[in-house]
Amino acid sequence: MAKFWYLVCMITFLELSKLAISRPEQVPTPPLPVLPLPTFSQLKWQRRELIMFLHFGVNTFTDSERGTGKENPSIFNPVGLDTKQWVTVAAEAGISLMILTAKHHDGFCLWPSKYTHHSVISSPWRNGHGDVVQEFIDSVKTHGGGGIDAGLYLSPWDRHDKRYGHDLQYNEYYLAQLQELLTKYGSVKEIWFDGFKGKDAKNMSYYFSNWFAMVRELQSSINIFSDAGPDVRWVGNEKGFAGNTSWSTINSTLLSIGNASIGDYLNTGDPKGTNWLPAECDVSIREGWFWHKSQSPKKLSQLLDIYYNSVGRNCVMLLNVPPNSTGLISESDIHRLKEFRAAIDTIFSTNLAEKCIVKVSSQRGGKGGGFGPENVLDNDHVWTYWSPKENKNEHWIEIKVPNGEEGMKFNVVRIQEPIGLGQRIIKHEIYVDGKKVVQGTTVGYKRLHRLEKVLHCRAVRIIVKESKGLPLISSIGLHLDPYWKP
Repeated sequence: MAKFWYLVCMITFLELSKLAISRPEQVPTPPLPVLPLPTFSQLKWQRRELIMFLHFGVNTFTDSERGTGKENPSIFNPVGLDTKQWVTVAAEAGISLMILTAKHHDGFCLWPSKYTHHSVISSPWRNGHGDVVQEFIDSVKTHGGGGIDAGLYLSPWDRHDKRYGHDLQYNEYYLAQLQELLTKYGSVKEIWFDGFKGKDAKNMSYYFSNWFAMVRELQSSINIFSDAGPDVRWVGNEKGFAGNTSWSTINSTLLSIGNASIGDYLNTGDPKGTNWLPAECDVSIREGWFWHKSQSPKKLSQLLDIYYNSVGRNCVMLLNVPPNSTGLISESDIHRLKEFRAAIDTIFSTNLAEKCIVKVSSQRGGKGGGFGPENVLDNDHVWTYWSPKENKNEHWIEIKVPNGEEGMKFNVVRIQEPIGLGQRIIKHEIYVDGKKVVQGTTVGYKRLHRLEKVLHCRAVRIIVKESKGLPLISSIGLHLDPYWKP
């Protein structure tokens, strides 16, 4: 009897052992996020990389940058206005968001606002029945191919309206116009506010909190831009350059709209920031923001410099392309935009790292755990990534040419973090065949390092020297920029 029970126990034990052996290992979970995190709308905005501003209004016809507010609406007559052309030009340049100046500092409105006659209503264009905002929105919908969204700028400073300088009356007027723009024209993905006003401007308090609350009520998926956000912040200059250190995080309590003294803080962000508030780099393709017959577009080399120092520094580049007095984007600007797009595609369409072996210091969950080095070479730059193990002193990832194959020639190194889990990397270094070529700080959504010369090598190692939590890398690229002549 004892032998019988012994056999039963042995069989049971063996069967349980088989179950234990055949049971799949538990899939490793992602690391905890590092707060703060972007919203869904902020994440979509960041991935746009390149967006367009359209400064257009009475200044276009007066050869000026800042209107006085005394302009006669009769001067506004863009006889050949074609917003479909604007959208086509943007699409060919790889633009996914276009922001129109619905009203600039001069107070002239590009839509027939019922709260003022200082608008297209009083102009000869379309016999006073035109609506630039409507035509713009319609063209974005019909000619944007589904890949372009619309944004609007409504200047707080108004040099025309007599209510300006009277806090209650003007704020009510501004809110009324904001309601018109956000209820009559469909979905708007970015609304642009600024605190700029001239030294001669009347004393005026803007009720930004009321404005922002109204925007949120009317369009929940919109991003609000201003010096202080709350969704997108100004980069602190109009050159289009972000700081060499560029955090998407900042302390919004230290920000105020129209405060010129916080430019440096806006430019770099704050590693200890409690708000996710990424920077937008606004710059014009020409010297001025409005079209002037005497001006020409910037050189291609200048635009590429701006791209590397905005998109390549964890920001979005907002490039102003002003329509001319006919109502079209000028041919010289179109030509430059095509060159710019072609250059970006030439540089980044080929990633030399894709043909290489990728090694890492460690890997979360081990081989097959889902956080391996292969993730840095796929097409998902947000939700797939390499993650090292916890409690390692040094984290590195190496791109190496297979034995028997020729080395790589490149002069641009691209690194990206999966910012959906927060911005983490504080310091990093890049070694090429054992020699340090970059000593860098932040990475964020995208960091582009242009090297001093074209390098011919077999191995590139990126070492994360300091980070908030575990460092995560979603994408790495090695590219050749033939336009770069340092």
